[in-house]
Amino acid sequence: MCALGLGEQLVGRSHECDFPPGLESLPVLTRSRVRVDGLSGETDRDVRRLLEDALAVYEVDVEALERADPSAVVTQDLCDVCAVSLSDVRDALQQLGRGDVALINLHPTRLNEVWDDVRRVGQALGHSERGERVAAELAGRIAALTERTAQLPRASVLTIEWLDPVMVGGTWMPELVTAAGGEALVTEPGQHAPTLTRGDLAGLRPDLVLIKPCGFPLAQTRRELSAFLEGLSGLEWPALNTGRVYVADGNAYFNRPGPRLVESAEILAACLHPEACADLAERHAGAFERVQVPRP
Repeated sequence: MCALGLGEQLVGRSHECDFPPGLESLPVLTRSRVRVDGLSGETDRDVRRLLEDALAVYEVDVEALERADPSAVVTQDLCDVCAVSLSDVRDALQQLGRGDVALINLHPTRLNEVWDDVRRVGQALGHSERGERVAAELAGRIAALTERTAQLPRASVLTIEWLDPVMVGGTWMPELVTAAGGEALVTEPGQHAPTLTRGDLAGLRPDLVLIKPCGFPLAQTRRELSAFLEGLSGLEWPALNTGRVYVADGNAYFNRPGPRLVESAEILAACLHPEACADLAERHAGAFERVQVPRP
């Protein structure tokens, strides 16, 4: 919405929507039933317990939705453990008798689908030309980065989506790795994040590891980083031997299917090619960092 220049039309947001600055003044229309600041293992167990009890992880604040009085709602059904489900949004609107509200549902698993969603939102809100322009600009920036890194040395990249249990970045992540000048391990474009065992991890040989847990800002990832890296001890990973292990802000970048996926690819390029992409490292300083890998 904001990338399309339609931020002033927003009358509410989810509890996770925090960018660009200024959204914090909008009414919050959803809430989580699990702690958002806990350790990854605790969060995983809480989510699994809710799902076992057939409860949603998130819920719509129906009263707040009624006060917001929207004419359209943008929602998603890509991941029910990351945001309010499509069915819950439909139920809330039905409860309010708001069958007149346009429901714009997003379900992207690849980059081109993210850009298509930009077009769809623009079209649904009467700004088709603007949606086409913004989508083309985003796709063009990815294409330019891909061309820039095409002749640079390739490295195998493992992206960590969750720490406990270990999940590997899927959906659009392999495409971001390719655009940044690397070769993604484990997943293919469009594939959802798989969970890996210790045996699975032992069979990998990543040249570079990027740790960016879904929903975790850097400070939250740092709380678990030492224990996570100790758990990797004994793995024959070139990345561990050479110290090519990075952490990034997984809350702001990589895991949200929106315009900042372009910045996410640039962060990856800065990790993979620190000399050739020094300008990108400077541009995104504070969003990622190289970590000290403990030696055995």
